[in-house]
Amino acid sequence: MAHDRAGTLAQPQDLEDLAQLVTAYYSRIPDPENPDERVAFGTSGHRGSSLDGAFNEAHILATTQAIAEYRASQSITGPLFLGRDTHALSEPAWTSALEVLAANDVVVLIDSGGRYTPTPAVSHAILRHNASGTTAPADGIVVTPSHNPPRDGGFKYNPPHGGPADSTATASIEARANELIAAGLAGVKRVPLAAALKSAARPYDFLATYLDDLPNVVDLDAVRDAGIRIGADPLGGASVDYWGAIAERHRLDLTVVNPLVDATWRFMTLDTDGKIRMDCSSPDAMASLIGARDRFDIATGNDADADRHGIVTPDGGLMNPNHYLAVAIDYLYANRPGWAPGTKVGKTLVSSSMIDRVVAGLGRELVEVPVGFKWFVPGLLTGELGFGGEESAGASFLRTDGRVWTTDKDGIIMALLASEITAVTGRSPAARYAELAQRYGSPEYARVDAPATREQKKALAALSSEQVTATQLAGEPITAALTAAPGNSAALGGLKVCTENAWFAARPSGTEDKYKIYAESFKGREHLAQVQEEARELVSRALGADA
Repeated sequence: MAHDRAGTLAQPQDLEDLAQLVTAYYSRIPDPENPDERVAFGTSGHRGSSLDGAFNEAHILATTQAIAEYRASQSITGPLFLGRDTHALSEPAWTSALEVLAANDVVVLIDSGGRYTPTPAVSHAILRHNASGTTAPADGIVVTPSHNPPRDGGFKYNPPHGGPADSTATASIEARANELIAAGLAGVKRVPLAAALKSAARPYDFLATYLDDLPNVVDLDAVRDAGIRIGADPLGGASVDYWGAIAERHRLDLTVVNPLVDATWRFMTLDTDGKIRMDCSSPDAMASLIGARDRFDIATGNDADADRHGIVTPDGGLMNPNHYLAVAIDYLYANRPGWAPGTKVGKTLVSSSMIDRVVAGLGRELVEVPVGFKWFVPGLLTGELGFGGEESAGASFLRTDGRVWTTDKDGIIMALLASEITAVTGRSPAARYAELAQRYGSPEYARVDAPATREQKKALAALSSEQVTATQLAGEPITAALTAAPGNSAALGGLKVCTENAWFAARPSGTEDKYKIYAESFKGREHLAQVQEEARELVSRALGADA
């Protein structure tokens, strides 16, 4: 149920005390025996708040030392690209990381303007360096909790492939970091910031390097020639400098709707649960931009590190992320002649089956993987995948010549693509989706949460398809009960059950005592509700719990 102030402007009582937040970063010592205060890498790195003892100086010093040791063990001898977003804890953590990297004799490339760095700009920089023929590969760290509330911090590692680190790397880094914390940071090397800036830091122009390359991935000439009026809202995040520079560099009719940076995010409207959250896929968090939609042909938003996108059109408002993914795929594979004919499409298991139908209509092959953008990295690197996208509004795609652009999510190019689609087709992405729905059907999609103990979450992650004894779901025969992804046979960490016209997937939450049920039906809202109810019962039976 939505909070009674969802979609309304934040008030003073909603704002974090930034001094308290930063003080806790330096003063609070995490308890290594408390699971909630240990380093834990999820699908997008380690996240938490200094106020909870989950994102403190000890975590970052230990994690950075573990990364330094990991990169040495992997013969990663090139520079490390270090970026940060606009969260209040990002600059302190960025500083801590730099001090440890310098002490470990790592050359660190930092933003030449001393400003913020979107996740896709870091991925782009890593790939560009490593494609130059160097024998000293580079990697990167982005200090960001993505769209999380202002009280949170985040820290993620990108190896030389440019994308999110895989579970083998993160497990190693996580274990070593927790070992160092338990040892009172004995074994962590560190030099003062002034020494680190002098000995190890080198300036790198992330912004210019990324912006100059944009015409090789999006048709900005078409956007400019069509006179598309664009409104871009960085939501106070790391793309704040990028959008104005894109307008100037590429001569677009583009207005930066909100150029402000304020780590309290006092200019945000509250998300559905009443919290400040920079979720560009949420109608409540994006209420201000939605309200201004008639001023622009396309309005877009990004989260704090710009790896996610939100697309607003005058005729459709904020697009459902699944709807835009389907439109983007349909357009790209018909308008990228430089891509190989066999280029496949990547999606996560909880993304809409509308994508499956669109891909089949294109005559292309679908690669369905578990949740997490890391699963798209190999395919994007080789060009086997032209596009990789996930239901949480994160995606990237190849350059127009079929070579890799980024191997991490890029909310900037996904936002610009909406303007290209409008310019080239003469119709908004919302209108394009309506055409797809008329052709393939109109699905109803939702996610709900259900309570679960830690033991039940572990059991859910370890389910086998044999434990699913049901033969029907919401009146249709079950066609598949999956615990491994069809696209790469990797474990789902949960369960997906499919019928001809519906499916559900259940996954344990990584941070809370609950599991998530994603469900979709092409037979209407009432059928979706039936799928959701039977999904709860089916999962409860499989876990040996009462429904």
